[in-house]
Amino acid sequence: MARERESRSLYDRIAALREKMVEDLAADLTTNPQYADEIMRRIDVLLEAVVRDDMKAEPPPDKGLASLAGIGEQAARELGDTLVPPGVIPYDESVTSERMLAVADLYYLYQHETIGVFRVMQKLQELFRAGAVRLSSGPGAFALYQFDRREVLRYTQRDRLIAYRRAFGYGNAPVLAHSRANTDFHHMFTHFINQVALYWRDKRISDVIRERAYDPSFGSVAIVRRAGLDLRNNLKFMSFGHLNVMRVEVMQLLDEAFRILNAPDIRELYSADTAWDVIEEVLVRHFNERLVTSPRQRMAVTGREILRWLAQGHILQTQRPQFEALLLDVAESAEEWLTSAQALGLARRSGDVRVMPWDRDRAEPISAGRAMTGPPRPPGTSRPTPAARGARTARARNGRRPASARDLELEYEL
Repeated sequence: MARERESRSLYDRIAALREKMVEDLAADLTTNPQYADEIMRRIDVLLEAVVRDDMKAEPPPDKGLASLAGIGEQAARELGDTLVPPGVIPYDESVTSERMLAVADLYYLYQHETIGVFRVMQKLQELFRAGAVRLSSGPGAFALYQFDRREVLRYTQRDRLIAYRRAFGYGNAPVLAHSRANTDFHHMFTHFINQVALYWRDKRISDVIRERAYDPSFGSVAIVRRAGLDLRNNLKFMSFGHLNVMRVEVMQLLDEAFRILNAPDIRELYSADTAWDVIEEVLVRHFNERLVTSPRQRMAVTGREILRWLAQGHILQTQRPQFEALLLDVAESAEEWLTSAQALGLARRSGDVRVMPWDRDRAEPISAGRAMTGPPRPPGTSRPTPAARGARTARARNGRRPASARDLELEYEL
C-alpha cells in the first residue's frame, strides 16, 4: 500500500509524461491522430500495472489507521506519510460468462415460445389423443407419443413463463416469492442495440466523406460501452438460480419439437414442406392467429448473438480500432433485430432525433410570457375542447396509459 505522498507523486508524473509526449510529437499527431491513442494506451498500461501491484500488496495489521491517527511508533508526522489504498476491483470486470450465455439461450427460447412452437405441440397432442388427425404408426406419431409421455419430467409452461418474467420482465406471469420481474431489461436491451446500430451508421457515413475509409469512425465508443455494461450488469444480477439448468432442458425440448414437426407424416398431414410450415398452418387453422414467425425468429437469432457477444470481455475494450473490430461481429445483428422489432412495434430507432431537416424554419424567439406558459401550439391545431379534456382526465383517473413496447409483448394467461 503506497503512501499518500507517493500516490500523489505518481499521478503528477503520469500527467507530466502525457504533456511531454504530446508536446514532443505535436507534428506527428497532426498528420496521424492514431499516435495519440497509442501513446495514451501505453501510458495507461503502465499506470494500471503500478496500481494493480499496489492493490495486491498486503496492508499492515492496523490497515494504516495507527499512522493516520498518530498512535504508536508508526505515527505519521504529516499527511503525506499516511497509507492510502488505490481502490477496489472494478465492478464491470466481474461477470461470469456462463450465466450470460444461459440468458442468451433463454431469450432465444422466449421468442420461440412467443411464436407458438410449444402451443402447436400441445394442440397436436390433443388432436392425436382425440383421434382427430390421421396419424397412427409413423415416425412423427411415435415421437409425438414419446413427447407426451415425458411431459411429467419436464418444466411446465408455468415454470417457463415465470422464468421469462424474472429474466426479461416479459408477460404477466406472477414471479415467485423473494424474486421480482426484470422490468428494466427491454429498455436497456433496445437502448444498447440502438447505440450499436447508430455507431455503425456513423461509421458508414464517415467511410463516405473521408479520404481513408478504414480510419476509425467518429462514433462514440464510450456511449456503446456504457449501454452494453449497463445491460450486462442488469442480466448478471437477474441470472442467478435455476435458469442455467432450465434453458438446457428447454433447448432440448425445442429441438425435439422441431424434429417431430419435421417428420414426414406430420408434414404430409398439413401439406407442408418444412417444420415452420406446419407451425404456421396450425396457428392459422386452430388458433386463428396473425403470423409473426419471420420477425420473431430473426429477433431470437440476432438477440441471442448480441447477448452472447456481451458475455465475453469485448465490451471492456477501450481502444477504438480494437473495439470497432470486435463490435463488427454484432453490427448487422443489431440492425436486423431493430428492423424486426420495429415491424412488430416493439422498438424504435432513437438516433433519428439527432438529425434536423435541412429546410427547417428558423426557431421563433421565445418571449418571457410564452416560456412561463409552455411551448407554442403547432400551426393548424386548436385548443382541446372541454369534452376532450374531460376524456383525457377520465383516462388518467382510471389508470390507463398508452401501451409501451414492453406491454406489447405477448401476455399469457396462467
